[in-house]
Amino acid sequence: MIRRVRLVLASRSPRRADLLTSAGYDFEVAPADIDERLLDGETPAAHVRRLAREKAARVAWDHPRAIVLGADTVVVIDAVMLGKPADDADAAGMLGRLSGRTHDVLTGVALHTRNAQRCDVDSTRVTFRELTAAEVAWYVGSGEPGGKAGAYAIQGRAARFVTRIEGSYTNVVGLPIALVDHLLREFLPDPPRAGGARGPVDVRVRRRAGRAHRR
Repeated sequence: MIRRVRLVLASRSPRRADLLTSAGYDFEVAPADIDERLLDGETPAAHVRRLAREKAARVAWDHPRAIVLGADTVVVIDAVMLGKPADDADAAGMLGRLSGRTHDVLTGVALHTRNAQRCDVDSTRVTFRELTAAEVAWYVGSGEPGGKAGAYAIQGRAARFVTRIEGSYTNVVGLPIALVDHLLREFLPDPPRAGGARGPVDVRVRRRAGRAHRR
């Protein structure tokens, strides 16, 4: 039965889980541990596509009857990928680089079963206004940049820095919901949603040991 197909999110990111929950999906969580280092000559799009696939594939072996969703997000400016800041100074440097400029946020999304795979990349252009040194210090001091690609969370305090978005907002948060839905429909005519066969808003969360991943 279509509605009995399980969806498993291969990520520990609370932002991705929140986005899926808000969109009404019924899912479980099973984080994947993989090597996220950049390969020589790898473009940002190829990088997030590969990591999304590897995350989904890793978890799919433990969930043979499920559709596994993997994702990876990076911020790109001047052809340089900005990952999670190592410390406050690194975060301040990233924000200074983004100040008054336009950057790209890329998310690779992969769906895997043991017999089929789908993968695509979404890209959103984000423009920051000029930030003062005091604003950067205030934001870094808030602790919000920690664990965020590009050292900011658009759904948080950094919303005040953004003057323009071209593309998916949820992509910038960490998971392009429209793309997820599109890929799911290539597997199923009716993706698993909360309130379906399992009853009203039954979002089961299964947590496993593993490192937190990028946005």
